[in-house]
Amino acid sequence: MSLLSDWRESAYTIDMNSKEGKKFWANYFEIEKGIYEKLLKDIDHVESGTVEALAGKFGTTLNIMVGFLDGINDSLKTPNPIEEMDKDTVVSLDIDKEKLYYNMVEAKADWLYELEAWDNLLTPERRKELYKEQKKSGTIVKEKKVGRNDPCPCGSGKKYKFCCGK
Repeated sequence: MSLLSDWRESAYTIDMNSKEGKKFWANYFEIEKGIYEKLLKDIDHVESGTVEALAGKFGTTLNIMVGFLDGINDSLKTPNPIEEMDKDTVVSLDIDKEKLYYNMVEAKADWLYELEAWDNLLTPERRKELYKEQKKSGTIVKEKKVGRNDPCPCGSGKKYKFCCGK
């Protein structure tokens, strides 16, 4: 079984509403927040190393580090091979800061996209733009329905009910 499979098995089989599940996720989110604070402090420095070494560097377990890598992978300039990684796989955390902020908003992770470190990385205007852009991406806009007596949208000049509405 791969590290990613182990992580997903342990994390997503826990009942989130149980005492154990709430404790697990509260602990994970606290560790995740700490890692992001360290990474965002010096965004120009690209952290890299084996999965096991990064877990040690950030003071967490291998399993939690794999969960973190799973979460951040879509926000990296070059995604890591998380599907087949093992503890000795070298990974890089070359973050695309705008993608990361956007993805944090998408995940509704306000404890992450409201970190103080963002004040030094993105202007308040740019953060607001990214926030609105992400929120709009989930909005479904329905087109106006063609009425029976409206002109047919195919351009024939006939009423819809006598043309394409049959």
